[in-house]
Amino acid sequence: MTASTLSIIIVNWNTREMLRNCLSSIYVHSDGLALDVIVIDNASTDGSPELVAADFPQVRLIRNAENRGFAAANNQGFEIAKGEQVLLLNSDTIIHGNVLERSVDWLSAHPKVAAMGCRVLNTDGSVQKTCSRYPSLLNQILLTSGLSRLPWPRFLGRYQMADWNRDVEREVEVISGCYLLVRRAVIDQIGPLDESFFFFGEETDWCKRMREAGWLLVFAPIGEITHHGGGSVKKLNAKRDVMLSEAIIRLHRKHSGYASAIVAFLIILSFNGSRAVFWSIASIRASNSRARERAHHFREVFGQSLNTWPSTSR
Repeated sequence: MTASTLSIIIVNWNTREMLRNCLSSIYVHSDGLALDVIVIDNASTDGSPELVAADFPQVRLIRNAENRGFAAANNQGFEIAKGEQVLLLNSDTIIHGNVLERSVDWLSAHPKVAAMGCRVLNTDGSVQKTCSRYPSLLNQILLTSGLSRLPWPRFLGRYQMADWNRDVEREVEVISGCYLLVRRAVIDQIGPLDESFFFFGEETDWCKRMREAGWLLVFAPIGEITHHGGGSVKKLNAKRDVMLSEAIIRLHRKHSGYASAIVAFLIILSFNGSRAVFWSIASIRASNSRARERAHHFREVFGQSLNTWPSTSR
C-alpha cells in the first residue's frame, strides 16, 4: 500500500464541468493514497474557482488574476507541493481504477526513472498516442508532409510512435503533460518548467532536460485515464496553431540554435502555406462548408506566420 504523499497539480482555465468531473474521479479512486491536490486557476470567468472552493474544500486553490499559461501556473503548484511525487494532470481528464496508486508504486520501484506516463484513452475509448519522440526537424518533416500517416515503412511513423498501441512498457523521449508523474527530486535538480513556453512545448522541453540530466522517461501501461482533449484549447482556434508552431520553433532555438529554429520555421511556414492554397482551391471547387472553414483557418494561421517566431519578451 502506498504511504507517501502524492501532489496533483491541475491548471484550469474555463473548464468548470470538466474540472468538477476530474476532481470527483480523483477522490473516488484515491484509496490508499495521501493526496495533496492543488488547482491553479488562470483567471477563469466560468465559475471554476467558486466550484472548487464550494464543492472541494480539501483542494488547495490558487486564483490567478490573469492567465499565466500552463508552465507558470504549474510552477506555482511546485512551490507549495508537499509530495515526494508530483502529478501534472489536465482538467479535462478522468481517473479510472487504481491508476494513481499504481503509478506512485511503479515510479517508486524504478529509481532511474524521472517521470512516467500511463495509458490514455479518448472519449470514445480509443487509445491516444501520448508519449512520443522529440519533435526533431526530421520528425517535423514527416509530420507536416503527411508521410507519418503511411503505415509502411514503419520508420515514417516514428515521431508519434504509430506502430505501438501503448500496451507494453517502453522508454520514450516525451511524455504528455495531460498525465505526467515526476519525482520531486528531479524537479529540484533540473528546475521547474520553462515559463517562456506559454501553453505548448513546456513538457517537451522539460522531458528533454530530464534526459540530458541522465534520467529515463518511461510509459507504463499500469492503468488508464480518459483525456477528453481540447478542454481549454478548443477555444483558441487558429490561435492554437500559431501558439503550437511558436513552441516548436522555440524548442529548436533553445536546444539546437538559430539555424535549426529557422529551418523549423520554414517547415511550418511551408505546411501552413500549402494547406491554405489547397483548401482555398478545394473550397472553390467543392463549395462546401468544411472546405471553406479549413481554407479560412489556414489562411488565418499563415497570415500570422511572423507571430510563430519566438519573442524574447517572455
